[in-house]
Amino acid sequence: MTNDFEQKLERYAELAVTIGANIQPGQKLIIWRATLDTAPLVRLIAAKAYEAGARLVDVMWTDEGVKLARFQYAPRDSFEEYPDWQAQGMYDHVKSGGALISVRGDDPDLLKDQDGELAALTQKIAWQKLRPTLDFVGADAINWLVIGAATPAWAAKVYPELPVEEAVSSLWENLFDVCRVTETDPVAAWQAHKLNLAKRSEYLNAKAYNALRFQGSGTDLTLGLPAGHIWLGGAKDSQNGIEFVPNMPTEEVFTAPHRYKAEGVARASLPLSYGGSLIEDFTLTFHEGRVVDLKASKAEKVLKGLVESDDGAGRLGEVALAPHSSRVASQGRLFFNTLLDENAASHIALGSAYRVSLIDGEAMTDEEFNEFGCNTSAVHVDFMIGSGEMDVDGITQDGRAEAVMRRGEWVFDV
Repeated sequence: MTNDFEQKLERYAELAVTIGANIQPGQKLIIWRATLDTAPLVRLIAAKAYEAGARLVDVMWTDEGVKLARFQYAPRDSFEEYPDWQAQGMYDHVKSGGALISVRGDDPDLLKDQDGELAALTQKIAWQKLRPTLDFVGADAINWLVIGAATPAWAAKVYPELPVEEAVSSLWENLFDVCRVTETDPVAAWQAHKLNLAKRSEYLNAKAYNALRFQGSGTDLTLGLPAGHIWLGGAKDSQNGIEFVPNMPTEEVFTAPHRYKAEGVARASLPLSYGGSLIEDFTLTFHEGRVVDLKASKAEKVLKGLVESDDGAGRLGEVALAPHSSRVASQGRLFFNTLLDENAASHIALGSAYRVSLIDGEAMTDEEFNEFGCNTSAVHVDFMIGSGEMDVDGITQDGRAEAVMRRGEWVFDV
């Protein structure tokens, strides 16, 4: 790799530590979900975290070859098992105030030839075992971050026309661009971007719409919004008082829809990479908040397994608005990775709502959260419905429709 690339990679790692997770002096950090191909970035993140004053940095590696071998050779009755020591260790870490950085470079096609029902089952078990940790994360009890890393398998999927080495280089450049690494002053660029998203959230919070309606690209969906919902975007404040940016890149503002008030059809505008399978060309039909029908041209069993993971998995926990002209969409590529693709389009999420999406949500029990109209589940899976053809209206408390987005773009200035 060139010196220019090494400099960009170092800046990327520094942004992850200082703007993304915002690691504090004396804090412990776990880097997880990182495949072995991401090691150069992981090592830089560890170094930058120590420079920021981290007390201890540890890595929970994953190996996709080992994951694939399980599907090929493991006993079929073993797929409900999960390493409890990992789940307990993660929970102990976040409960004591430790930070998390997830480094994602997954192969979208890893399990394409494997049993879709088993793939859905293993993902369900992982969600269940990790739920105590994920509940902490969802309530922003700690500072956390998800960030991407270009790997050969992922890059080959995004750039099938290029030799693998060139594909990896091109994907890195995409990541650097959408994460503002290439700006003259990346930190200043992020500060301005965070402010823009905060102002858009403030605008929508002042409107306090009763519902949103999405129309376009095969979607005709109305989502009720619970009283006391909160729009958020860009930076967040953890319960221990640390400002952080949970996703890099991020182009969205989001809130929680009402768990009982989704009506209509949502058509995915981009494929969904889930649990090593790629779910393509799919639609979900909602009635009284629940999925009542689904169709997919590929991996329909995986999608069905996701929706049936638990009682809340067939309801919605997030609605997010992102402009079609975002930095991610402007790359002109499908990334087969939710971290990037969700920031190319408006999207919704099956499963749990973030507690911070409701006034005082962090202090509520699951039952209280549900009573206010917000969903709980062991899963949270985003999929994209937005496009350059999507119109979004806000429905006021007295039933009037106001334009929020037209043809995928904001209609209001901030």
